[in-house]
Amino acid sequence: MKILKKELLNSKFSHIYVEKAAFKNKNTLNILSKFPRARIIEIDNYKEVFSSNSQNFNLQKLSPKLILAVKKENNIYKGAKVCESFGNENFYYTSSIINCIFDCEYCYLQGVYPSANIVVFVNIEDVFKEVESLLKKLDTLYLCISYDTDLLALDDICDFVNKWYTLVENNPNLKIELRTKSVNIRKLLEKKANENFIVAFTLSPERITKDYEKNTSSFEKRLEAIKKLQENNWKVRLCIDPIIYEKDFEKIYSEMIAKVFQNLDKNKIIDISIGFFRISKEYLKKMRKQNPDSKVLYYPYECVEGVYSYSKEKRERALKFVKELLLCHIEENKIFV
Repeated sequence: MKILKKELLNSKFSHIYVEKAAFKNKNTLNILSKFPRARIIEIDNYKEVFSSNSQNFNLQKLSPKLILAVKKENNIYKGAKVCESFGNENFYYTSSIINCIFDCEYCYLQGVYPSANIVVFVNIEDVFKEVESLLKKLDTLYLCISYDTDLLALDDICDFVNKWYTLVENNPNLKIELRTKSVNIRKLLEKKANENFIVAFTLSPERITKDYEKNTSSFEKRLEAIKKLQENNWKVRLCIDPIIYEKDFEKIYSEMIAKVFQNLDKNKIIDISIGFFRISKEYLKKMRKQNPDSKVLYYPYECVEGVYSYSKEKRERALKFVKELLLCHIEENKIFV
């Protein structure tokens, strides 16, 4: 049965849906050139495919399709209060891609969107124009570019990371954060590090990675990638987020943090953020329906003001434990909660 199921599924990106408005965009042509055997389907609006009813998110994850579209407005958003600004003023974020190639069991994206297919808004140059326009009004701009996807993991397809790098080079008052679980750092290593280009790696203990972060790079591989970036003077942030509270929580997180500082140069870690699993009531309801056997989603969280997370007692206990471990290696002002 497993073999039959595998044969019935098409490979990743076997079909590419392209909006009429996106066909002549140079980024569209570049992406399509990388999939010469894909079936190209013309559409009027990406929502025809992406927002259609009765989609199976988990099944689509096994064989996602690519959708190339043009985003017509609202390219840049004010950073939410629940997100960490790391002390930066004028905190914003942008999303050039919707959905991720990875399949983390706890990921909020499966609660937000009806589809697991990946949408690439090819008119990224329009985003850059908005960024430059915003910079004329502000002294500085801190912009997170990889919230709704893993941009680095998809970079061999769209080459957007290189475009962001060029934008930062040309705008010294712009600082960006690229958050990732990918080790696709080859192109970064070919470039000169820029102090305003921060690569933020999400780290989880190896067992958490294996159990809940399907298709991602292993913890060990992520450490190797971070070390290489540090050796090439790249600014690296570590994100222990989300913390997954398990019975042997202290053991697996203490082992992880010990390995981090055994392998990395602590003086080249710009800061570390700590966060817990948290999700809105509506999103979790949808995620549980799609994943009825999920251990992490069916944990007995507490709901406070419409948001599910661990109890205050468990969060405080975990925070105290992790922070004390980190303080053995780095200064407190480099730890963000």
